[in-house]
Amino acid sequence: MLINNNINNMDILTATLISALRGKLVVDQSLENQSHTHSRPDLQAWTILALQAAGAGAEELHPLRNRLIANQWPDGRVSLGSDHPTAFWPTPLAVLAWNQAPEFQEAQLRAITFLLNATGYHFPRPSGGIIGHDSALKGWPWIEATHSWVIPTSLTVIALKGAGWGDHVRVVEAKRLLLDRQLPDGGWNYGNTSVFGQKLHPMPESTGVALNALADIATSNEVASSLTYLRNRISRIRTPLSLSWGLMGLEAWGEKLPKKVELLYECWQRQQLYGTYDASAISQMLLALTTSKDIHSLCTRFTPEYGKELPPEVG
Repeated sequence: MLINNNINNMDILTATLISALRGKLVVDQSLENQSHTHSRPDLQAWTILALQAAGAGAEELHPLRNRLIANQWPDGRVSLGSDHPTAFWPTPLAVLAWNQAPEFQEAQLRAITFLLNATGYHFPRPSGGIIGHDSALKGWPWIEATHSWVIPTSLTVIALKGAGWGDHVRVVEAKRLLLDRQLPDGGWNYGNTSVFGQKLHPMPESTGVALNALADIATSNEVASSLTYLRNRISRIRTPLSLSWGLMGLEAWGEKLPKKVELLYECWQRQQLYGTYDASAISQMLLALTTSKDIHSLCTRFTPEYGKELPPEVG
């Protein structure tokens, strides 16, 4: 068992996660060939981001990025599958995965254009305290024509920042939305603060994703209570997504956890209880292990000239 958070243990765990992720790719490709279907784009995108963060080169990542094209629709969205066109929440993940790859610029720009025009369903805040958040603020939903929620809004903000659109009016409004959805005592959940006057509880995964989205565009005072929540909660988490995003949420704001490797290793060992983790969970663990700042900083543009012809401004 890993006991010390030193470079050797980090190298061992990194190699273990990379090996497991590449093993998933082999199985995934084999299933695609047999069934003549395309694998889930969110799994592909997380795999690309994790391997890139771990040092994989363009040669290995190119065919993975190319596979994402199969899930892109003419309007630019990347849906969960051909039978789920309205589930466009993987689109920001594809935008991130296509960064640093000029040959995918056209696909990325179409995805960005789609996101800048997609808003979901919004309405004036109902009277009577039915819900606690400002339902008129526009972010992004999981599914087309539904309400905006914290994780898809946060992932889209991260993607737009990474693609050079951090000062766009949609990102500015999304920041307002995320701060409005922050719970009074800190942290975020799926996206509501109260229901019928009852205060809701935060979740580490949602909190970590939101903190990544708000890095560089919010002040530390605006998220201080959420950082405190994660600090107090992180050492008790051993599930892959909550732990990974909890760690990345703290690191996005410059906070390092000395026992990061140990926590991730113990999480990895929990497969004996929970079953084998999928590519998404492994990828996000690898990102948490190898990332020392916010996610979008790993996915910045290939060169200052890359992507000069950007989509039109959207109000």
